[in-house]
Amino acid sequence: MRVLLNEGAPGVVGADGPFPGDPVDDAALERLYSYPDTSARAWVRANMVATLDGGAAGNDGRTASINTEPDNRVFTLLRDLADVILVGAGTARVEGYRRAARRSGVLAERALAEGRGAHPAIAVVSESGGVPPILAEEVPDRGAVYLVTCEAAGPEALQRARDVLGAERVLIAGQDEVDLPRAVRVLHERGLRRVLCEGGPRLLADVAAAGVLDELCQTVVPLMAGGRAQRITAGTPADRHLFPRLVLEADGTLLHRWIRDGV
Repeated sequence: MRVLLNEGAPGVVGADGPFPGDPVDDAALERLYSYPDTSARAWVRANMVATLDGGAAGNDGRTASINTEPDNRVFTLLRDLADVILVGAGTARVEGYRRAARRSGVLAERALAEGRGAHPAIAVVSESGGVPPILAEEVPDRGAVYLVTCEAAGPEALQRARDVLGAERVLIAGQDEVDLPRAVRVLHERGLRRVLCEGGPRLLADVAAAGVLDELCQTVVPLMAGGRAQRITAGTPADRHLFPRLVLEADGTLLHRWIRDGV
């Protein structure tokens, strides 16, 4: 893996390197993707993968079929650095989401020392209040699961979710629909300050449109897929401007870090 662009950004090494053309080892990769200070407010980072022709999944409908080794390397690091993984309920079901594994090595030790826990949590966004069955199951040495929902889910669905996850892990943000800025504030209040949104496309569009997206990490894999795959966003118009701060390359895979305006 090598650097093609490093303009610097919150948490990015920038002028201190690595510089364009330099190789990137694990320590440098962690520095390049580190979070800024989140004591005052949460930082919302999204991570998505796409083909050269813009597909957010392979022709089987799943992102796993277009992932590459460099993409998986950064995917794992971003999860290790996050406090909570934000995902839409539909994506969690289609992609077979499971509770998050323990952070890797020294990152787990560092997180424990900082009081952040050895595992990132998963927060499922569902306006209907449904918890995907796989995520509802308690699993040893796996992270917690939260439900982010709204009052419109109704008392029966909310009670079922509380019975499965525990009342303290059902977060109501909004009346008729999920209020994403409020949801992010509630997560921050729970100590879940480093938010990693993994989509799917509709949730990412909603996050961007709501004005809470601080950063997009996008992998572009060297594949023309054709077919009918969605883009990485779908649904709600967003019109949010982001600026490139980091581009890495490995075996034809391009890994980008884009930051919101004003940072």
